Amino acid sequence: MNPTLMADMMAALAAEPRIRALQALVRAGAKGVPAGDLARRCDVAPSTMSFHLTQMRTAGLVESRREGRTLFYVASLPALEALGHGVMTGFCPAAMPGAHPPAPSPFAPNPFVPSTTGETTMRAPDREPPLTVLFLCRGNSARSQMAEAILSREGKGQFRAFSAGSHPRDTVHPHALSVLRRANLPVDALHPKSWDVFGQPDAPAMDFVFTVCDDAAGEPCPVWPGQPITAHWGVPDPAAFAGTDAATAAVFNDTFRMLYNRIALFVNLPLASLDRLTLRRRVDAIGALPRDPEATAPAEPTDSSVPA
Repeated sequence: MNPTLMADMMAALAAEPRIRALQALVRAGAKGVPAGDLARRCDVAPSTMSFHLTQMRTAGLVESRREGRTLFYVASLPALEALGHGVMTGFCPAAMPGAHPPAPSPFAPNPFVPSTTGETTMRAPDREPPLTVLFLCRGNSARSQMAEAILSREGKGQFRAFSAGSHPRDTVHPHALSVLRRANLPVDALHPKSWDVFGQPDAPAMDFVFTVCDDAAGEPCPVWPGQPITAHWGVPDPAAFAGTDAATAAVFNDTFRMLYNRIALFVNLPLASLDRLTLRRRVDAIGALPRDPEATAPAEPTDSSVPA
């Protein structure tokens, strides 16, 4: 796991009420717990619990969802699992199951190699060639471009990221470029392109294909070479927001954070030790993280809205 991400997560847990709140959220499962109930269980003021939850949410350990007027908090089990795995591999590698797995054949014809159980496991991500990931949205102007840029850096050469859209725009959204530049991510090579490019026989075979908008997830996709693992990682469309430049920038910041948290969990999965079915479940679980009602809510799309 990225040491910076691990440090952020561990710092977000550095208070007893946060540990007790997170334990309560884990026990509650997918239904979650309202912030007020957590405050009472942990015997702290509601404002204090709100602060603790914000810190854990920023680190990706907690997500939230709104039901009517009540905000429920949910533990991010993929994030907790990634943190636990990062601690074990970083400090106690010999204690990890399969700490010394046999090296996969360099001549494997696809990204999965046979295991002794008859299942298939993902090739080790630190071996050539890198694993390929395609992010899809309708306009390929914001969310998928941000996801491509994030994975290109966070994958540290172990992943090769691409993005495309079903109806690509002419240019990348200027606010998407701004948030990427503020994160010191390169943007010069980013440009919208049709997803048809990646359905051609000579296109690179994809190991993973993730849709990051609901529109793209509902459209008929090309047949992807290589039979990739697919999942839906939908996040709200920041380009649909109608507001001031400052408010729009806040919406794009929220979108960047949500995508970053999901991608950080993904790159820390123990890919070489997971069979295909388990891996599919893990990437589905990342995509199923609750959408963020505390993020700046986009307005309903208008005729002038640019699909992302």
